[in-house]
Amino acid sequence: MVAVQAYTMRAGITRALRRNHLAKAVLVVLALVVVAGVFAPLLAPADPNAQDLLVRLRPPSWLPGGAAGHPLGTDRLGRDVASRVLYGTRVSLLVGVSAALLAGLIGATIGLVTGLYGGWRDKLFMRIADVQLAFPPILLALAIVAFLGSGLWYVVLVLGITGWVSYARVVRAEVLSLRESDFVVAARAAGASNLSIMRRHLLPNVAAPLATIGTLHVASAILAEAALSYLGLGVPPETPTWGGMLSDGQLYLGTAWWIAIFPGCAIMLTTVAINLAGDLLRDVADPKAYLS
Repeated sequence: MVAVQAYTMRAGITRALRRNHLAKAVLVVLALVVVAGVFAPLLAPADPNAQDLLVRLRPPSWLPGGAAGHPLGTDRLGRDVASRVLYGTRVSLLVGVSAALLAGLIGATIGLVTGLYGGWRDKLFMRIADVQLAFPPILLALAIVAFLGSGLWYVVLVLGITGWVSYARVVRAEVLSLRESDFVVAARAAGASNLSIMRRHLLPNVAAPLATIGTLHVASAILAEAALSYLGLGVPPETPTWGGMLSDGQLYLGTAWWIAIFPGCAIMLTTVAINLAGDLLRDVADPKAYLS
């Protein structure tokens, strides 16, 4: 069953890439973002933190008055905007993927346990989830970051802790519908433990919705990190981030628009591409998609 499901998803993704031009464009954008993040030290034209006040607030090199060697211009301290955007890609991808993995690990574990065991475990964790959902995620993240302090891994920890609920609820619902299935009953009759059933039978069958939620959570984590950095509560100021660049450039939108526009465009393109990829995975994982 798991092998058939994996094959079906691969076939669906292949078919989507062949027929859907939007899917191809999304794949190209995501590939460019990953390449930019991984190879930022090789692609960056300058040190992202190197300051040169003689060329501060220079426009992109392709505009009149632009400084040579600074294709996207410079900021208020003469730092190269292109280099900072490239290095900011690394931070955004690291935070987004790490937070999604952490939240997925916590949420999937809780969802498997509450769905399979039920009882007091189910009531306890679902009430905790209800309480957490009563608070806006960004407000909860702000409160925790303000308490723990700023830092890259603190941000990842906060976004992971505040993002587990959606994973847990979806996995719990799937497990509730699967725990009385024939293959689970047969495994239990054969003497398999609950841990073995979760690991070998339930987890592979909830992998598709987990992948979809995880993809969408990467985009929301990137936006949350940018918001925290914009407010000065994210990673340290010396680390180039898209949110930090937006914060630096907000006062210069009328005179040096490039400081904020380029990281803003990077955030928009990346999150839109990731969300579209999540929609694609959701459609591929839907069995009804293959009946059309």
